[in-house]
Amino acid sequence: MRAAADSSFAAFAAGFVATLVGFTSTIALVFHAAQSLGATPAQAASWVWALGIGMGVGTIGLSLWTRIPILITWSTPGAAVIAAAAGGAGGITMPEAVGAFLVCGLLMLLSGLTGWFEKLMNRIPATLAAALLAGILTKFALMAFAGTTEHPLLVVVMFALYLLGRRFWPRFAVLGVLAGGVAVAVAQGLLNTAALNGGLTSPVLVMPAWSWQAALGMGVPLFIVTMASQAVPGVAAIRVAGYKPPVSPMMSWSGVFTLLLAPFGGYTFNLAAITAAIVTSPHAHAEPGKRYTAALWSGLFYIAMGLLGSAVAGVLAAFPHTLVIGVAGLALLGTIGGGLATALSGIAHREAALITFLVTLSGMTLWGVGSAFWGLVAGAIALFVEHYRAPSPDSADSP
Repeated sequence: MRAAADSSFAAFAAGFVATLVGFTSTIALVFHAAQSLGATPAQAASWVWALGIGMGVGTIGLSLWTRIPILITWSTPGAAVIAAAAGGAGGITMPEAVGAFLVCGLLMLLSGLTGWFEKLMNRIPATLAAALLAGILTKFALMAFAGTTEHPLLVVVMFALYLLGRRFWPRFAVLGVLAGGVAVAVAQGLLNTAALNGGLTSPVLVMPAWSWQAALGMGVPLFIVTMASQAVPGVAAIRVAGYKPPVSPMMSWSGVFTLLLAPFGGYTFNLAAITAAIVTSPHAHAEPGKRYTAALWSGLFYIAMGLLGSAVAGVLAAFPHTLVIGVAGLALLGTIGGGLATALSGIAHREAALITFLVTLSGMTLWGVGSAFWGLVAGAIALFVEHYRAPSPDSADSP
């Protein structure tokens, strides 16, 4: 088999590190999103199963087809969208959320089949998309630091480890935060060991329910944030490494995976960006044409993680909420900083981006629709009012 011949220990190690970093750095946020929807332990485990299987099969299939190291992953900011929308007034039920996931998957499929992806993203200024993302994620960082009130030592230790990690081992900073947080939680007797369990995971089917509030407040923002924050940098990461990926088919298959696995908790799938750099780097394989094998190994590890979803969910359920949200919030600091930097970089769009950020961060709910959607609407209106048929500086100064 060609893939076996092309592989190497370096590819194996790179695939393992990519899976470890990708899974441990943000699984806490995914678990928090499931809990926000009222997921039972079995449903939370099913989310891990669906995401692991979807990412693994998608990564292996696309990498074998293209012979390019392509990593499929869950949407980290998408999990934040889900948690934020679920916490709004009136709440969104799990079946309604599954319906919203299907809306997102359908939009992703259509964007790939029609080639609308690039056209659609060109319609949304990068500054507004970045402000939307930053507004969604900032509230989780705030919650992470707010946990100091209840568990001061736990949060202070995690924050210190994060700073040291970013200074000395940036790739594993979040992993260090998680390990240190667990150590403190064990020392303080904060772990709920009764929640620990093992064994293989059984998928739990949740039949979707239609709700226009969930579709607009969760499904559409989930699609926009996923495509803007992961599809664009994901494609860029692959291209920067010297590869020419088939963009539209990748978008189409991401939509297919989402449609198939959404009822089991696979809320959305898309291209990895940060962990993609691990499998596309020279450390994965000396020969660029054989680095796809690192992605294949990562896919196999993702499938293994998915099959052990019950154990993963049990471990996370044993953690105190402060630990889970603390790890998630600290893991998002870099993304928040990058989003704010992009959002406020252009003077022409700065006020509209700021409005998008503040409305999204406010957590407001109007007609049952969450703040992520209204933040984008408010920013678009502000941009339209400010710039529609506005005179140029030259004409404004002329007599």
